[in-house]
Amino acid sequence: MDRQWEIIRWRFLLVLGLAVCAAGGVRAQSAAGPAQSAANAAQVAARVDRHYNALRSLEVHFVQTYTGMGMNRKESGVLLLKKPGKMRWTYTDPDGKLFVLDGKNGYFYSPGATEAQKVDQKKLDDLRSPLRFLLGHTELEKELTGLTVTCGGGGVCELSGVPKGLEQSVSSLKITAAADGTIQSMTIEETDGVTNRFEFSGEAGNVPAPDTAFVFVAPAGVHIVTGEPPV
Repeated sequence: MDRQWEIIRWRFLLVLGLAVCAAGGVRAQSAAGPAQSAANAAQVAARVDRHYNALRSLEVHFVQTYTGMGMNRKESGVLLLKKPGKMRWTYTDPDGKLFVLDGKNGYFYSPGATEAQKVDQKKLDDLRSPLRFLLGHTELEKELTGLTVTCGGGGVCELSGVPKGLEQSVSSLKITAAADGTIQSMTIEETDGVTNRFEFSGEAGNVPAPDTAFVFVAPAGVHIVTGEPPV
Protein backbone atom coordinates (compact mmCIF):
# COMPACT_ATOMS: atom_id res chain seq x y z
CA MET A 1 0.00 0.00 0.00
CA ASP A 2 2.88 2.42 0.75
CA ARG A 3 4.32 1.87 -2.74
CA GLN A 4 0.88 2.53 -4.21
CA TRP A 5 0.69 5.78 -2.25
CA GLU A 6 4.07 6.93 -3.52
CA ILE A 7 3.00 6.34 -7.12
CA ILE A 8 -0.17 8.32 -6.44
CA ARG A 9 1.92 11.08 -4.89
CA TRP A 10 4.06 11.37 -8.00
CA ARG A 11 1.02 11.48 -10.23
CA PHE A 12 -0.70 14.24 -8.32
CA LEU A 13 2.36 16.37 -7.88
CA LEU A 14 2.62 16.33 -11.67
CA VAL A 15 -1.10 16.89 -12.22
CA LEU A 16 -1.14 19.95 -10.00
CA GLY A 17 -2.27 23.15 -11.65
CA LEU A 18 -1.94 26.56 -9.95
CA ALA A 19 -0.81 26.89 -6.34
CA VAL A 20 -1.94 29.16 -3.64
CA CYS A 21 -3.53 31.02 -0.83
CA ALA A 22 -6.04 32.09 1.86
CA ALA A 23 -8.81 29.99 3.36
CA GLY A 24 -12.39 29.03 2.70
CA GLY A 25 -15.06 30.91 0.85
CA VAL A 26 -18.74 30.14 0.30
CA ARG A 27 -19.66 29.38 -3.29
CA ALA A 28 -23.03 29.79 -4.94
CA GLN A 29 -24.22 29.01 -8.47
CA SER A 30 -24.29 32.00 -10.77
CA ALA A 31 -27.72 32.96 -12.00
CA ALA A 32 -26.38 34.12 -15.35
CA GLY A 33 -27.26 32.33 -18.58
CA PRO A 34 -24.78 30.11 -20.49
CA ALA A 35 -23.24 32.90 -22.56
CA GLN A 36 -22.79 35.17 -19.54
CA SER A 37 -21.43 32.29 -17.46
CA ALA A 38 -18.79 31.57 -20.09
CA ALA A 39 -17.79 35.22 -20.13
CA ASN A 40 -17.54 35.23 -16.33
CA ALA A 41 -15.40 32.09 -16.38
CA ALA A 42 -13.00 33.75 -18.81
CA GLN A 43 -12.85 36.85 -16.64
CA VAL A 44 -12.11 34.90 -13.48
CA ALA A 45 -9.49 32.80 -15.28
CA ALA A 46 -7.83 35.97 -16.57
CA ARG A 47 -7.78 37.40 -13.03
CA VAL A 48 -5.91 34.31 -11.79
CA ASP A 49 -3.57 34.46 -14.80
CA ARG A 50 -2.64 38.09 -14.08
CA HIS A 51 -1.85 37.36 -10.46
CA TYR A 52 0.48 34.43 -11.07
CA ASN A 53 2.08 35.62 -14.27
CA ALA A 54 3.31 38.68 -12.37
CA LEU A 55 5.29 36.54 -9.91
CA ARG A 56 8.87 35.36 -10.32
CA SER A 57 8.81 33.13 -7.25
CA LEU A 58 6.27 31.98 -4.71
CA GLU A 59 6.12 30.31 -1.30
CA VAL A 60 2.91 28.90 0.14
CA HIS A 61 1.77 26.44 2.79
CA PHE A 62 -0.28 23.49 1.60
CA VAL A 63 -2.49 20.79 3.09
CA GLN A 64 -3.26 17.83 0.85
CA THR A 65 -6.14 15.44 1.46
CA TYR A 66 -6.38 12.26 -0.59
CA THR A 67 -9.39 9.92 -0.62
CA GLY A 68 -9.90 6.84 -2.76
CA MET A 69 -8.54 3.38 -3.49
CA GLY A 70 -9.17 2.43 0.13
CA MET A 71 -7.08 5.30 1.52
CA ASN A 72 -7.79 8.54 3.33
CA ARG A 73 -4.63 10.56 3.99
CA LYS A 74 -3.69 14.11 4.89
CA GLU A 75 -0.21 15.60 4.44
CA SER A 76 1.16 19.14 4.67
CA GLY A 77 4.20 21.28 4.11
CA VAL A 78 5.61 24.23 2.18
CA LEU A 79 5.79 24.70 -1.58
CA LEU A 80 8.49 26.93 -3.10
CA LEU A 81 8.36 27.84 -6.79
CA LYS A 82 10.72 29.70 -9.06
CA LYS A 83 10.12 30.46 -12.70
CA PRO A 84 11.00 29.02 -15.03
CA GLY A 85 10.83 25.36 -14.23
CA LYS A 86 11.75 24.95 -10.56
CA MET A 87 9.72 23.74 -7.59
CA ARG A 88 10.33 22.27 -4.14
CA TRP A 89 7.72 20.51 -1.98
CA THR A 90 9.08 20.26 1.58
CA TYR A 91 6.83 18.16 3.80
CA THR A 92 6.45 18.73 7.53
CA ASP A 93 3.85 15.98 7.90
CA PRO A 94 5.32 13.48 7.26
CA ASP A 95 8.59 15.15 8.09
CA GLY A 96 11.37 14.48 5.60
CA LYS A 97 9.33 13.79 2.47
CA LEU A 98 10.57 15.83 -0.48
CA PHE A 99 9.82 16.46 -4.14
CA VAL A 100 12.20 18.68 -6.14
CA LEU A 101 12.08 19.81 -9.76
CA ASP A 102 15.35 21.52 -10.72
CA GLY A 103 14.36 22.56 -14.22
CA LYS A 104 15.78 19.41 -15.82
CA ASN A 105 14.86 16.51 -13.55
CA GLY A 106 12.34 15.67 -10.88
CA TYR A 107 13.43 13.94 -7.64
CA PHE A 108 11.22 12.25 -5.11
CA TYR A 109 12.31 11.02 -1.70
CA SER A 110 10.28 9.45 1.10
CA PRO A 111 11.77 9.30 4.62
CA GLY A 112 13.22 5.94 5.51
CA ALA A 113 13.66 4.87 1.88
CA THR A 114 17.05 3.68 0.64
CA GLU A 115 16.45 5.09 -2.84
CA ALA A 116 15.36 8.42 -4.30
CA GLN A 117 13.67 8.41 -7.68
CA LYS A 118 14.89 10.63 -10.53
CA VAL A 119 12.74 11.35 -13.59
CA ASP A 120 13.77 13.37 -16.64
CA GLN A 121 11.58 16.45 -17.00
CA LYS A 122 11.03 15.56 -20.66
CA LYS A 123 9.19 12.47 -19.49
CA LEU A 124 7.12 14.62 -17.18
CA ASP A 125 6.34 16.82 -20.18
CA ASP A 126 5.28 13.71 -22.05
CA LEU A 127 2.51 13.38 -19.49
CA ARG A 128 1.42 16.86 -20.60
CA SER A 129 1.47 17.81 -16.95
CA PRO A 130 -0.17 21.10 -15.99
CA LEU A 131 3.06 22.05 -14.24
CA ARG A 132 3.15 24.70 -16.95
CA PHE A 133 0.34 26.41 -15.04
CA LEU A 134 2.80 27.05 -12.25
CA LEU A 135 6.12 27.38 -13.97
CA GLY A 136 5.42 29.07 -17.26
CA HIS A 137 2.97 31.63 -18.60
CA THR A 138 -0.46 30.79 -17.29
CA GLU A 139 -3.49 30.83 -19.61
CA LEU A 140 -6.13 28.90 -17.74
CA GLU A 141 -8.84 29.38 -20.32
CA LYS A 142 -6.67 27.62 -22.91
CA GLU A 143 -5.44 24.90 -20.55
CA LEU A 144 -8.87 23.75 -19.31
CA THR A 145 -11.68 22.44 -21.51
CA GLY A 146 -15.33 22.92 -20.59
CA LEU A 147 -14.44 25.83 -18.31
CA THR A 148 -17.29 26.94 -16.01
CA VAL A 149 -17.53 29.14 -12.93
CA THR A 150 -19.66 29.52 -9.82
CA CYS A 151 -19.25 32.59 -7.62
CA GLY A 152 -20.31 33.54 -4.12
CA GLY A 153 -19.84 36.28 -1.56
CA GLY A 154 -16.70 38.34 -1.32
CA GLY A 155 -15.74 37.71 -4.93
CA VAL A 156 -14.72 34.08 -4.25
CA CYS A 157 -15.24 31.94 -7.37
CA GLU A 158 -14.73 28.31 -8.31
CA LEU A 159 -13.44 27.50 -11.78
CA SER A 160 -14.02 23.98 -13.09
CA GLY A 161 -12.74 22.21 -16.18
CA VAL A 162 -10.63 19.32 -17.45
CA PRO A 163 -6.87 19.76 -18.08
CA LYS A 164 -6.05 19.24 -21.74
CA GLY A 165 -4.22 15.98 -22.34
CA LEU A 166 -5.50 14.41 -19.11
CA GLU A 167 -9.07 13.72 -20.16
CA GLN A 168 -8.66 9.96 -19.75
CA SER A 169 -7.58 10.19 -16.12
CA VAL A 170 -9.00 13.46 -14.75
CA SER A 171 -12.75 14.14 -14.76
CA SER A 172 -12.57 17.57 -13.13
CA LEU A 173 -10.10 20.15 -11.85
CA LYS A 174 -11.71 22.73 -9.55
CA ILE A 175 -9.87 25.90 -8.54
CA THR A 176 -11.24 28.20 -5.86
CA ALA A 177 -9.87 31.72 -6.23
CA ALA A 178 -10.27 34.88 -4.18
CA ALA A 179 -11.26 38.23 -5.65
CA ASP A 180 -7.60 39.21 -6.14
CA GLY A 181 -6.85 36.05 -8.12
CA THR A 182 -5.02 34.10 -5.42
CA ILE A 183 -5.94 30.45 -5.22
CA GLN A 184 -7.45 29.13 -2.00
CA SER A 185 -7.87 25.50 -2.95
CA MET A 186 -7.66 23.03 -5.78
CA THR A 187 -9.57 19.76 -6.09
CA ILE A 188 -8.66 17.07 -8.62
CA GLU A 189 -11.29 14.41 -9.31
CA GLU A 190 -10.12 11.38 -11.24
CA THR A 191 -12.20 9.19 -13.51
CA ASP A 192 -11.68 6.24 -11.14
CA GLY A 193 -13.33 8.07 -8.24
CA VAL A 194 -10.17 9.27 -6.51
CA THR A 195 -10.27 12.82 -5.11
CA ASN A 196 -7.19 14.85 -4.28
CA ARG A 197 -7.63 18.25 -2.61
CA PHE A 198 -5.04 20.93 -1.92
CA GLU A 199 -5.69 23.88 0.40
CA PHE A 200 -3.28 26.80 0.34
CA SER A 201 -2.49 29.53 2.87
CA GLY A 202 0.10 32.15 3.67
CA GLU A 203 1.12 32.98 0.11
CA ALA A 204 4.26 35.09 -0.24
CA GLY A 205 5.15 36.31 -3.71
CA ASN A 206 8.59 37.09 -5.11
CA VAL A 207 10.38 35.57 -2.11
CA PRO A 208 14.11 34.79 -2.15
CA ALA A 209 14.51 31.51 -4.04
CA PRO A 210 18.18 30.72 -4.72
CA ASP A 211 18.91 28.01 -7.27
CA THR A 212 20.53 25.99 -4.49
CA ALA A 213 17.08 25.46 -2.97
CA PHE A 214 16.19 23.33 -5.98
CA VAL A 215 19.24 21.07 -5.89
CA PHE A 216 18.39 17.62 -4.58
CA VAL A 217 20.95 16.27 -2.13
CA ALA A 218 20.38 12.63 -1.24
CA PRO A 219 20.54 11.79 2.48
CA ALA A 220 23.46 9.67 3.62
CA GLY A 221 23.10 6.08 2.45
CA VAL A 222 20.38 6.91 -0.09
CA HIS A 223 20.99 6.08 -3.74
CA ILE A 224 19.46 7.99 -6.65
CA VAL A 225 17.88 5.72 -9.24
CA THR A 226 16.45 6.67 -12.61
CA GLY A 227 12.76 5.94 -12.68
CA GLU A 228 9.74 6.28 -14.88
CA PRO A 229 6.80 8.58 -14.24
CA PRO A 230 3.56 6.75 -13.41
CA VAL A 231 1.16 6.03 -16.23
